Amino acid sequence: MKFVTFNIRCDYNQDDNNSFCYRKPYILGKLKNESPDIICFQEILPHVATWLKENLTDYYVLGCGRDENLEDEQITIAFKKMQYQMISMNTFWLSEAPQVPGSRYEKQSMCPRTCTEMVLQDIETKEILRVFNTHLDHEGSEARVLGMTQILTYIQQITLFKDATIILTGDFNAYSSDPEVTMISEVGKLVDLTSDLEGTYHDFGRVKENEKIDYIFSSPHVVCEEKGLWTDEYNGVFLSDHYPVFVEMTTK
Repeated sequence: MKFVTFNIRCDYNQDDNNSFCYRKPYILGKLKNESPDIICFQEILPHVATWLKENLTDYYVLGCGRDENLEDEQITIAFKKMQYQMISMNTFWLSEAPQVPGSRYEKQSMCPRTCTEMVLQDIETKEILRVFNTHLDHEGSEARVLGMTQILTYIQQITLFKDATIILTGDFNAYSSDPEVTMISEVGKLVDLTSDLEGTYHDFGRVKENEKIDYIFSSPHVVCEEKGLWTDEYNGVFLSDHYPVFVEMTTK
């Protein structure tokens, strides 16, 4: 299975030659050429979600906006139609009221944060996969710890298909040494499949040293066959301000 996490960068036409309108053909070409089985997107605005649905015709593209009207940014999961069937999907808000759209912790930014959970079954092998995709707060570590604690507690309380393979991914806005990331291995007992990859956030090539803030964690029985970053650049135009991260994996 080829799995990708991809912060696509919000499209407000704010990035000059790296604005989404210029990146679109390169993004679409890369996705079609690589043909990942599952793609976890962050920073998807409604019109970008529509664009993905219109163009990724081999995939179901699912997610909802994070504000009280289910608009604004969404945490989206795309999976191949002919490879998986969806058993269930759940979006919850990282807050003290996770079923209230638009809710958030007091000690975070003004941006609500969500997690999208999807339970999929491989049509051929019958294996069940539980995917969690999130984008943690960009301002404070305390808010990120609260959000990650909530996600890990949710995972620990699962009873249906509790032995299913788990993948937890997204833009965590934190370094691998920060508590909101270390707790995933310590408390959640999940393994960072991307532990030795270089930085993922590059701000369209403007930062001096790329920052690793995008991750793919999994159940311990997952075997990583190959991993890497999509570092494509086309005359100064990148796929995003983050390098998408891919992992090719199997299960023991």
